[in-house]
Amino acid sequence: MRPWALALLLGALRTGGAIAPTPTRNVLLLLADDGGFESGAYNNSAIRTPNLDALARRSVVFQNAFTAVSSCSPSRASILTGLPQHQNGMYGLHQDVHHFNSFDSVRSLPRLLNQAGVRTGIIGKKHVGPEAVYPFDFAYTEENSSVLQVGRNITRIKALVRQFLQSQDERPFFLYVAFHDPHRCGHSQPQYGAFCEKFGNGESGMGWIPDWKPQLYRPEQVQVPHFVPDTPAARVDLAAQYTTIGRMDQGIGLVLEELRHAGFHNSTLVIYTSDNGIPFPSGRTNLYRSGTAEPLLISSPEHTERWGQVSQAFATLLDLTPTILDWFSIPYPSYSIFGTKRVQLTGKSLLPALESEQPWATAFSSQSHHEVTMYYPMRAIQHQQFRLIHNLNYKMPFPIDQDFYVSPTFQDLLNRTRAGQPTHWNKTLHQYYYRDRWELFDCSRDPTESQNLAPDPRYAAVFQLLRAQLLKWQWDTGDPWVCAPDAVLEEKLSPQCQPLHNEL
Repeated sequence: MRPWALALLLGALRTGGAIAPTPTRNVLLLLADDGGFESGAYNNSAIRTPNLDALARRSVVFQNAFTAVSSCSPSRASILTGLPQHQNGMYGLHQDVHHFNSFDSVRSLPRLLNQAGVRTGIIGKKHVGPEAVYPFDFAYTEENSSVLQVGRNITRIKALVRQFLQSQDERPFFLYVAFHDPHRCGHSQPQYGAFCEKFGNGESGMGWIPDWKPQLYRPEQVQVPHFVPDTPAARVDLAAQYTTIGRMDQGIGLVLEELRHAGFHNSTLVIYTSDNGIPFPSGRTNLYRSGTAEPLLISSPEHTERWGQVSQAFATLLDLTPTILDWFSIPYPSYSIFGTKRVQLTGKSLLPALESEQPWATAFSSQSHHEVTMYYPMRAIQHQQFRLIHNLNYKMPFPIDQDFYVSPTFQDLLNRTRAGQPTHWNKTLHQYYYRDRWELFDCSRDPTESQNLAPDPRYAAVFQLLRAQLLKWQWDTGDPWVCAPDAVLEEKLSPQCQPLHNEL
């Protein structure tokens, strides 16, 4: 029997046979595209985000939330499966020549929800495949619409949310609104500005989004993150990003108002987060804290006692699938992707953190590609204040993606480096490209992640502890890269990691 049907039956039994008006639990997942901590909820006083701030007052605000991979499609696949990219198969971007897909036998969240009688909907940027693995009952995405319209046009998004809610039947629902803001668009739609900040602003040729009141920022107003060069070019770039974050914030307000107007606000778990780090140096595509730390707000109408409180408990985006399944009381199935090894979620339900502070203090990340040409596999663990990163391809330069390359911030960094001018950055471009195989940072004492402690004998015990934890997680999640780069995985031999003697 499906969970929602069981709830109705139990309600009927308690009332002597009459069907009780048991409120149905629902979920609304709001996802930013390359969003960071640019909101009042995370103490950025330079930007105006009244709707995110209001949501934070009705949420637990997580201060230590991390993505499992700092890349768009792999992160979205991890969110929707609870499995890291090396386990679900989405090693890199899904679209065009990159063409990465999850394995056909992966049991995704929308698939599990649909099988349990939960209605599923997606509005905005999907960016995962194949369709059979990620089916939605209601879908308006880049697969059947303009991603600008369903991902950035907040009036269109509002109308689609209304359409979904007005067509809702007796089933509970999972609605996933994946904004395309504040992703860069200088590579794909440069006519709209570096962040599509001009799209829909009413100027000639830009179109008009009726519900959007654009907020413009001066470069001197922005707060420059510690990992971004503090230059005029970067400040102009951040000011454009702020404008698109403002559009998303107003869109979130419209979506939540539609939820209230339809009468679902008191039965819906609302989650807000982002897929990966911001598209700036040391951000997206990096497994530094600056590339993996994410905003995470979880608002439960059933857990009001912790509204507005800040949690230091560690959370990862791998926890979202277990959390949502827990909310719906749906068990995770026993199955295998390849062979006989059963798939086990390594994430956890975050619902206990909505009741009381939790001792969670570990998060894992795994990256293999971004674009298809950007092969730079990394594995990472953050345990308490320490972050350990394993750069498997460390003898090669760290790759740069296309839309970041043409960004004003990176072009300015290149030009300053070539000219021998000060970059106003916490590292050199050479240091950014060429990394040690192992990087260990104490983020409490070194928040800029500038001092690698891996070679320091005083931290040998910490290094070995984190390395062992990371290796165990790789084995638990069936990581094909578990023996790399100095051995080959041979599952039928003992030991399974056979040495290459390649001088690494």
